[in-house]
Amino acid sequence: MAHEASLYLRQHQANPVDWYPWGEEAFARAREQDLPILLSVGYSSCHWCHVMAHECFENEQLAAVQNRLFVSIKVDREERPDVDRVYMEALQALTGSGGWPMTMFLLPDGRPFYGGTYFPAHDRAGLPGFGRVMASVAEVYRARHEEAVRVAADLSRALLPRPPAAPASEPLSAAALDRCATALVAAADPAHGGVGGAPKFPQAPLLEFLLARAALVDDEAALSTVGLTLERMATGGINDQLAGGFHRYSVDDRWGVPHFEKMLYDNGPLLALYAQAWALTGEPLYARIARQTAGWILHEMQSPNGGYYSSLDADSEGQEGRYYTWDTAEIRKLLSAVEYAVCAPRFALDRPANFEGRWHLHVQAGIRDIADSLGKNATDVESLLASTRVKLLATRRGRVRPGLDDKVLTAWNGLTVRGMAIAGRLLDEPRFVESARRAVTFIRSHLWKDGRLLASWRDGWAKLPAYLDDYAFLLDGILELIQAQAHWDSDLFAFARELADALLAHFEDKPHGGFWFTADDQDTPLHRPRNFTDESLPSGNAIAARALLRLGHLCAEPRYLDAAERTLKAALPGMLCYPEAHAAMLLALQNGLEPPALIVMRGNQEKLYAWRAALDRMFNPRRIVLAIPNDAKNLTGLLAQCAPRGDVCAYVCRGKQCSLPVMTIEKLSEIQPC
Repeated sequence: MAHEASLYLRQHQANPVDWYPWGEEAFARAREQDLPILLSVGYSSCHWCHVMAHECFENEQLAAVQNRLFVSIKVDREERPDVDRVYMEALQALTGSGGWPMTMFLLPDGRPFYGGTYFPAHDRAGLPGFGRVMASVAEVYRARHEEAVRVAADLSRALLPRPPAAPASEPLSAAALDRCATALVAAADPAHGGVGGAPKFPQAPLLEFLLARAALVDDEAALSTVGLTLERMATGGINDQLAGGFHRYSVDDRWGVPHFEKMLYDNGPLLALYAQAWALTGEPLYARIARQTAGWILHEMQSPNGGYYSSLDADSEGQEGRYYTWDTAEIRKLLSAVEYAVCAPRFALDRPANFEGRWHLHVQAGIRDIADSLGKNATDVESLLASTRVKLLATRRGRVRPGLDDKVLTAWNGLTVRGMAIAGRLLDEPRFVESARRAVTFIRSHLWKDGRLLASWRDGWAKLPAYLDDYAFLLDGILELIQAQAHWDSDLFAFARELADALLAHFEDKPHGGFWFTADDQDTPLHRPRNFTDESLPSGNAIAARALLRLGHLCAEPRYLDAAERTLKAALPGMLCYPEAHAAMLLALQNGLEPPALIVMRGNQEKLYAWRAALDRMFNPRRIVLAIPNDAKNLTGLLAQCAPRGDVCAYVCRGKQCSLPVMTIEKLSEIQPC
């Protein structure tokens, strides 16, 4: 473990367990000694992974049993999503549920025959102790070996990809979007927003689909659902009320108490969502949350080299949430009496503790209500809350910080590049756009080798062939960055095409539609996974389809458009049956029903910027705006048709046709698609 780049694997280097990283050495030893494999999968910021490590893997007696009975393999699920995905499917087939830490027991050839998630050291709360589990599994492997082999064979067959379903009989149409949107709104929590009960996850793709629908077809029910959810998340404990940035999920249905890790892959999409919601509605809360989230990414998650780090731990000082929670006596000492008088009702300090005898801050009372109750005006209350935040945040920053996983993952960086680019453009914040540009520059310098991406970088070490999500998310982010930058970047546009070409060459399932999760030259345990549903990340297939649709229209490239259409057709049966699991694909379908509204502006830099800013004030989620200076070279496709005319002009393009040049911003505002 000490020789691995992964922080999660290094966290286990001092365990008395004889851990192996995933690789042939471990499997060879299992075959030679005829031992089953204990596969443990987790990630560095996972609270229950830490708990099991402390209780089981640091226990000398349990480790001795584990070393004697098994060959043990540790996997960082964030580095090896291919390994995590196939064994999580196996765990869900065995138990009906999943999660991390994931504990799987395998035959020496890698086929699973038993599994679970967290096991305590000893029997507790209905869970079997880890020692008893290991003894039972080893006994099955030795004394009932044929049974273990049979279970492994049956499970492996069940996990093999089924023949793709026949494409849906109905065509790709708005009717499918209507039915799915109605189902999603009906499934929403009318009291607190979001979908489902506790635990409650943000589900950014689902909310972005409903927001886009509200913008495109004036769907009031969809907008109401999104608005309630965004407001409750923004004011809830899932959002860090002091420093910004969203925690992973809420353990209750009110967004009050979170599971405290902060993941980059949540915050990039939520940043884009809040920025777009502000652009559509003008609600100041959304702009404030977008700026706070972007600020947290800039200050805590971007490396000096430009790449974005992966996550912050849930734990500090051995306790979950210790860094974020408070004792009211501590707050009273930090604040003046008048500050505490507004802080207490605002953040529910005058109510019972909400997390293990301590207070985790969430908004309980509105500014006007506090002002009225104290006989103050709202401006004074806001000023007092601002000074309160400064004092509390300064004190909190003096505490032992949660651990930072500083690996740079290409896929998660792609999601965040998109979020920063969208927020920078819509909120007119050039520093957000510059942050996204620096991240892409880092990836091109460190994770793009010989025409292929690598998935992970840490401590100067880039490794692991990239997966579908890496290519799709990065391509999608770059297309947003191209729109957001103040200058036209022909080289970046060419890089987007290189990514798309590699995606088609190595991942596409051309006969059936869609994309495999692993490349055609990548080794994959058990089978080559492929699915269309959103999980903790948006569906890679969905993001690939959306990005290829956009790039295909920009380049007039049929290969990209055809691949996207095949993906949408292959995914349509699932979208109709389970819309809540296919939100990102619904967004892609929304983009695929007709060509995007493309506006190409040509002119000098100052006027291009002014025209683009004017268009950004008229939000359209399906519009692409490219500002290209008159002296730009090597343009292709539709872009080459849009010749400069005077100081500035614009072309409105649909499909393969572009309008005559539009010479005034007033005329463009009249005819541009809204």
